[in-house]
Amino acid sequence: MATFRDLHAPGRLLILPNAWDAGSARLIEDCGAAAIATTSSGVAWARGYPDGNALPTRVLAAAIAEIARVIRVPLSADVEAGYSDDPRAVAETVTSVIGAGAVGINLEDGAGTPELLCAKIEAVRAATLRADVDLFVNARIDVFLKRLAPPDRAVEATIERARRYQAAGCDGIFVPGLAEPSAIRAVVAGVAPLPLNVMAYPGLPVAAELRTLGVRRLSAGAAIASAALGRARSRACAFLADGRSESLFDESVEYGPTNALFPRS
Repeated sequence: MATFRDLHAPGRLLILPNAWDAGSARLIEDCGAAAIATTSSGVAWARGYPDGNALPTRVLAAAIAEIARVIRVPLSADVEAGYSDDPRAVAETVTSVIGAGAVGINLEDGAGTPELLCAKIEAVRAATLRADVDLFVNARIDVFLKRLAPPDRAVEATIERARRYQAAGCDGIFVPGLAEPSAIRAVVAGVAPLPLNVMAYPGLPVAAELRTLGVRRLSAGAAIASAALGRARSRACAFLADGRSESLFDESVEYGPTNALFPRS
């Protein structure tokens, strides 16, 4: 947990790829990731559920445990909106995720009110204090992603929510959909001293520029999982159409080195 928190220090930019199972997490770690996060959509789809707070919490905890077993870098879990409107139930879910091996979480407001997310953050923080664990709580604000405010008020509305979530006890602010440099700069200033996390998005500045703007965390979100599924779909459709083998092996990983990445116990 201390290592993960240090990765958000001022002047640093944590590039955080999102995995959806133990295999993808271990491959991403082998690419050199300093930490790994889960993507809620990827985790849900891989286990036969839709994204959007539908995943049973026991299935979520099992998925986190499977990933934590095979990696050594810090793991942050996307717990969506906590899978409940009851702050106590959200705290219980987060406790199970911590027990499974997560050192950080994303907890979103989504369609809920800021008051509800504040109550959830407070319940989670109380639970972590009782357990004496320094969990990194990243509060996701969906103003930009879900257009919860008019464009001319989106920055102001985001900062207003961020300050409330900070008072409730969060450690970082995540604003998916935020991509325009001047808006990023304004949000960075407005949420300081908390680190700002943005998500991969068409037109988002590259890492070097984001660091200059003051961003301290860049997540892939669902992008890697979606790309993997898109490639699997195109390969499967082509194979079904003509039964040709060649295209199935384009950009595939080698069996031996990949198999060697995983522990036997």
